[in-house]
Amino acid sequence: MLQAFRNIWRLPDVRNKLLITGLILLVYQFAAHVPVVGVDGNAIEALLQPGQEGAGLINVLNLLSGGAVRNFSVIANGVYPYITASIILQLLVPLIPRLAELQKEPGGRDVITRYTYYLAIPMAFLQAFGQIQIFNSLLGGTQIIPGFGSDFLLTISVLFSMTAGTMFAVWLGELITEQGIGNGISMIIFSGIVAQVPTNLSQMIGDTSIPLLWNLALFIILTLVSIVVIIYIQEGERRIPVQYGKRVRGSKQYGGARTYIPMKVNPVGMIPLIFAQAIITLPAVIVSFFPEGDFGNSIRTAFGNQQGLLYWLSFFLLTVFFTFFYSDVMIGNQDLGNNLQRNGGFIPGIRPGKQTQDFITRVTRRITLVGALFLGIIAVTPGIVDFLNSVLFAGQFTPGTSINAANVITGSGLIILVGVVIETMRQLEAQLVMRNYRGFLK
Repeated sequence: MLQAFRNIWRLPDVRNKLLITGLILLVYQFAAHVPVVGVDGNAIEALLQPGQEGAGLINVLNLLSGGAVRNFSVIANGVYPYITASIILQLLVPLIPRLAELQKEPGGRDVITRYTYYLAIPMAFLQAFGQIQIFNSLLGGTQIIPGFGSDFLLTISVLFSMTAGTMFAVWLGELITEQGIGNGISMIIFSGIVAQVPTNLSQMIGDTSIPLLWNLALFIILTLVSIVVIIYIQEGERRIPVQYGKRVRGSKQYGGARTYIPMKVNPVGMIPLIFAQAIITLPAVIVSFFPEGDFGNSIRTAFGNQQGLLYWLSFFLLTVFFTFFYSDVMIGNQDLGNNLQRNGGFIPGIRPGKQTQDFITRVTRRITLVGALFLGIIAVTPGIVDFLNSVLFAGQFTPGTSINAANVITGSGLIILVGVVIETMRQLEAQLVMRNYRGFLK
């Protein structure tokens, strides 16, 4: 392993790519500490205090943005408006015939990528406005940016600067893809998560309501077990055999090859967690616009503080639902049944065309059940840890008052970390093998 890393560093082009990637990530972290004009730092600190309404949600946003939310930086939105725009277009492609045709044309994917950039701009505007309004509702009578909404120039400058920050972050990601080691957008999120781990770990260690040894042991066990399970699930696949028909031209025979379609157990990554996290915050935001009452207060407490059986059960069900939904959309977009038929391929025992597509869909849904349950459990792990702590340390610990062992690196954060590391290792492995070096995998 060490020899492989030394070999990588000896290759000038690979070394330059690593240095460029590191420099770009450093620039991103610098931008994460440039605050939006007019922001009230004390209001942000108040929101981030353990036990504060909505602190759990804000800490998750802060983790995934690399600390940009804690400073309410110009890149507080991170690259999520771009990711949201990409997801929306993926969902629209099978619904709009013109987009479906465009995707199949030469260069059509590049055009859809350009549409994604265009759509990311209004999405960044909406997310910036919505994020500020959510924070204001959580603060009650205090504004996170005094004068926002009433001062026209201030409002416009804040929205434009946050939108520009998002597109700047996306541009940095594209630079990593083109000039660095690749997988740029994921590397941007990766660096943000890693940058916040020391801060969250120090806050967990400073929690006096739970014994330090228990917190550290639980953190290490959860992290190691989660990494092993994530790798096992992410790399797990069902191989569907495919046979290509033989063709005879003159005295030569072509085709007749056997191959397979690799169907991933979790083909959608952490996207269902993003969807579920976005939807699960809506009840608390909606009730904040209505007069206070017992029902509204219970909803605000459950979904604003991210605590209680109702919240965690809803989060689990939403994650499972979006896993099935998005995997179905992905399989529909790939149109494997018709693609196999056009290329002379078929699954043994299954008629080509629609029956092949139906068979692939059934297989996908069966194996997606495992992936959906896996993502659902990852999503509610912080709630399970809170429940365990409240049982073991009754009278000392109150759920939601501190960062627990499962929130130092969230489940979605771990999925991103493991996925980016695996993909980066594969790319470096390819660079080594291409130059006749021994790679990481022996």
